[in-house]
Amino acid sequence: MSGVDVKKPENRNELIKIVTEAAKKEVGVKGKPTKPTIVGTAKEMDIHRDTLYSWLKEFNVDFKEIVDRVPTASDDTDEYSGITYLIGESLVGEGNEVAHVDLMIGDKTGPVGQAFANGLTTLSAGHTPLLAVIRPNLPPKPHTLIVPKVTVKDMEDTGKIFGPAQAAVAKAIADSAEEGVIPLSKLDEWVIVCSVFIHPQATDYRKIYQYNYGATKMALRRALKKYPSLDKINYDKDRAKHPIMGFKVPRLWRPPYLQIALDAPSLEGAKKVIEALPGSDRIILEVGTPLIKRYGTRVIGELRQAAKDKFIIADLKTLDVGKVEADIAYEDTADAVVAAGLAPPETLDATVQEAKRLGMYAVIDMLNVEDVLAKLKALKEFPDIVILHRGIDQESGRSCGLERIQMIRKAFPNKKLLIAVAGGIVPETAKEALALGADILIVGRYVTQSRDIERAVRDFLELTPAMREDIDLYRVHTE
Repeated sequence: MSGVDVKKPENRNELIKIVTEAAKKEVGVKGKPTKPTIVGTAKEMDIHRDTLYSWLKEFNVDFKEIVDRVPTASDDTDEYSGITYLIGESLVGEGNEVAHVDLMIGDKTGPVGQAFANGLTTLSAGHTPLLAVIRPNLPPKPHTLIVPKVTVKDMEDTGKIFGPAQAAVAKAIADSAEEGVIPLSKLDEWVIVCSVFIHPQATDYRKIYQYNYGATKMALRRALKKYPSLDKINYDKDRAKHPIMGFKVPRLWRPPYLQIALDAPSLEGAKKVIEALPGSDRIILEVGTPLIKRYGTRVIGELRQAAKDKFIIADLKTLDVGKVEADIAYEDTADAVVAAGLAPPETLDATVQEAKRLGMYAVIDMLNVEDVLAKLKALKEFPDIVILHRGIDQESGRSCGLERIQMIRKAFPNKKLLIAVAGGIVPETAKEALALGADILIVGRYVTQSRDIERAVRDFLELTPAMREDIDLYRVHTE
């Protein structure tokens, strides 16, 4: 309860006094609009907004008269000084009735106003813009132009746009204005351009209305909040999965990782290993050199069918024509390509440059490279991942030159670089590698030749709290 007397006032002056006191309380609460709104004021009075509307109408009181009596921060400062040009987007719903709204909101005298005028006067067959109206002859404010994204081919399509979609957008704008989302002082200064998606096979008018109302309201609120922040983008860009695309494009954003080397030249064997893996974002798949030599790089695409959301590395061990081999790996959907550190610097530079141009990770395997630091310093293009590697035919031992991890870190403190270790990695040596700063543990036979592949993988995933966390179990993408 607000403590305000909610008994119906007996005259105009009493109504103005009661409503003004409630409006002052509304703007005095932290997080409330800088100017009072009918919705917020009615809430402070502990009455329904329609009741307040009826009282104002009965006693012939314009709510603007109340606003003028309440001192607010917006009297002295304007958050939207200058030309406003804000953009919002939202996807709401499911099935054929799903709504996707893109909108621009801003001043009539700015670029949004120009787009509004151009859209209203420059018609396009099948994409004719229309004004949003709550009902015929009743547009909301700010005035809003609806632009159909999907070509309107017949009267059935026209009915969806000029019916539930038009009403939904208009009502969302009107409600947002009433709720104070849109500054009252801007209702006549701003216009909105709203692009609306209506699926040709959508049939449920109620869902079309419901989803487009929600999408418009959300897009508008996001535009005015300048959503998303850079922090939000950076946090989610490597976690997100586009719902329509249907698969995730993984990035290596939070080491440590476990890389499973599928080296045995057997496609069926590789698929069986993939099927047995536990669900974890910490797992990387390496399509090993023997597997690629037997089947060609097209094996990457075949394995992708069994692991569509996994980060897949093509271990080509490129020694020459780096650009060409990076292109080949890319065309077969690899997320990263491996070049041999023994290759000339020119080949390594070409591989790294081409991989990064294509959006892949560039990996250099330092197998048999004596001076890793000298090799890296000779490069013009720095790789994303460096592998410290002892070959499978070399004598086994406790480590694979793990002391070089810290050497690389100290030599290149400002480089964004992941360091992987390979060769004889088992849970015991993995602990040492992680303690020394390894980002990726590359494991082959310990996993692929295990009788219990899932258990063998978990032997590594359980080494640290971060690796134990199967983050897909906790992630929520809906907003």
